Amino acid sequence: MTTPAVSTPRIPEAVHRRRWAILGVLMLSLLIVVLDNSILNVAIKTISTPEPTGLGATQGDLEWAINSYTLVFAGLLFTAGLLGDRLGRKKVLLAGLAVFGIGSALAAESGSPVQLILFRAVMGLGAAFVMPATLAVLMNVFERDEQPKAIGIWAGGVGLAIAIGPITGGVLLDHFWWGSVFLVNVPIVIVAIGLMIWLVPESRDPKPGRIDLVGVALSVVGLVLLVYGIIKGGQLADFTDPAVIGTVVAGLAVLVGFVLYEKRSDHPSIDISYFRNRVFSAAISSLALVFFALMGVTFFAVFYTQSVRGYSPLQTGLLMLPLAAAQLIFAPRARLVVDRFGVRAVCSGGLLLLAAMLAAFTALEADTPIWILEVIFFLMGTGMAHIMTPASVVIMQALPREKAGSASALSNTFRQVGGALGIAVLGSVLSAAYRSGVEDKLTLLPADARHAAGESIEATLGVAAKLGPRGEPLVTAAHDSFLHAMHITALCGAGVALIGVVVVALFLPGRTPQEPEAERPEADPVGAGR
Repeated sequence: MTTPAVSTPRIPEAVHRRRWAILGVLMLSLLIVVLDNSILNVAIKTISTPEPTGLGATQGDLEWAINSYTLVFAGLLFTAGLLGDRLGRKKVLLAGLAVFGIGSALAAESGSPVQLILFRAVMGLGAAFVMPATLAVLMNVFERDEQPKAIGIWAGGVGLAIAIGPITGGVLLDHFWWGSVFLVNVPIVIVAIGLMIWLVPESRDPKPGRIDLVGVALSVVGLVLLVYGIIKGGQLADFTDPAVIGTVVAGLAVLVGFVLYEKRSDHPSIDISYFRNRVFSAAISSLALVFFALMGVTFFAVFYTQSVRGYSPLQTGLLMLPLAAAQLIFAPRARLVVDRFGVRAVCSGGLLLLAAMLAAFTALEADTPIWILEVIFFLMGTGMAHIMTPASVVIMQALPREKAGSASALSNTFRQVGGALGIAVLGSVLSAAYRSGVEDKLTLLPADARHAAGESIEATLGVAAKLGPRGEPLVTAAHDSFLHAMHITALCGAGVALIGVVVVALFLPGRTPQEPEAERPEADPVGAGR
């Protein structure tokens, strides 16, 4: 017996015929957003070196260069999703790509860490309008029975970007100045805009909500205060400092106020009622926890390969290839594993594998055979692929099609907030553990130079290089202190992934949830309300 979804297709035939070409354009748009962060991960060591090679950025500057992008991205994602639902997802995608391209060109010409942080925020503004719209358009050009496959390919595109990013960044840094890692986005943006104008149909929600400016302001302010306090604690190696505690508490208070305001608002940025669905909440949480662990680990892995092991940026990019290759291979196929074993078993297994591989970082030393790191990266990517795809399908199918922008924005908001907090928390743990390990070895330096020299391994190695032969003991101390700090940080990341295992095992369904009531055959088709 045929189902209503087949006998009454919701997608116009002209759109249905070119759906795979549209998916390709959406993945190209997604590519530059993800590519940017994966390229930057390889470039952070170069940017931290003194001028003229880099900008002389401190570890705190580097964390803000990543998090200024991420916080603007995360803070505006839901509003961007709502604007796409209201104004048209194609229009919002085109505008977001244009802003992202302009921000990339400006970031490439930054003359100081402060300028880089500012222009990265502009890039985050553009990316916020790209990411949710890609998944929302996908949900509106594929019938429900093809959505899991399309989302799997979409998630595989993230793996492709993670693969291309470090290698591209390494090649550029071997031949050009550090700003080239941002300038490379510009031609990709131009191609993506041209293809999108030609292929992608317009779609919108026929009943969009009003924009919640107060909610947006509260969420951004709360996240910035929280992340600033965490990063400051890492810089000072003292999380009990009154300024750190005060900033973190203020950030949490604003975020609590944001939740209370959203519950009472008649046009909330985030509809808190979505989270009454335990399956939806668990799937969202699992994505946040995955990105918390992944972004924090990627941050310290680059310093391990380049500062401790001495690999070049290009070699580092190639070393990260197994992480991306595993996602590219397994993300599109994860739905087949879900069909056999169920969402809960697949996501729990993926998180357990991720936790085990994070813990495996504690086995890495300065002379560990590099193939061990390659195996760890490949198995990490395998675990991630079996979390991201099933969780994304659960989230996107938990809400009706016309709310696809909202569901996509929520999913990406929690990913980005998880990633921002991962960099802030795990980066601060790394910084604090490193400083406590190396500070008693800095006594040969003048008192006023010790604090700056102990801020990161790159700062210590920079001072050691200036000292010549007298700095050799400092190099050894820097490597030993960093490895100890990396081991502590990796165990913290593994603990976070284990929390995710508990959440998934308790709340995700054994099988994919049934079609929600709102997803009826008579729901509005793509382009409704145009």
